[in-house]
Amino acid sequence: PDGAPGAAPAASPEPPEAGLAAAAPPLSPGTFWLTRIVLLRSIAFLYFVAFLVAFQQNKQLIGEKGLLPCKLYLQEVKKYFKGKVGLDALSYAPTLIWFLDWSAMDSTLDCLALAGLAVAAFVLLTGCANMVLMSLLWLLYLSLVNVGQIWYSFGK
Repeated sequence: PDGAPGAAPAASPEPPEAGLAAAAPPLSPGTFWLTRIVLLRSIAFLYFVAFLVAFQQNKQLIGEKGLLPCKLYLQEVKKYFKGKVGLDALSYAPTLIWFLDWSAMDSTLDCLALAGLAVAAFVLLTGCANMVLMSLLWLLYLSLVNVGQIWYSFGK
């Protein structure tokens, strides 16, 4: 044929599809970084707004002199379960307030809301979120929702 004696035969040209497939990098598991950032910051924004609203309204709604004081609610739950804060009371109204000081309920509610605001702002501004921070946000908001009675029931 056309080549010099002893030369290897010319390689057949690859089909165009094969060249394009080889040039495209394969999808790796880390390709969802933008989705992760947007999703976590969006959740942090929602928590930030929720804790801001809680900070502004908790004293008037469920504070010591609020419309439905959470201290009275927790006392009623405790009385229903024979004066003990056991697993039954914790499962009925899971909240960190069971373990905190009830003498200054307004301050306790403010501290929960401000702690949630701080964690949500940290996640929102830095984008640094992990399971511990997101679980902490959930636990803090759960603590407010479970003593919020009709104000946090959303249609119950």
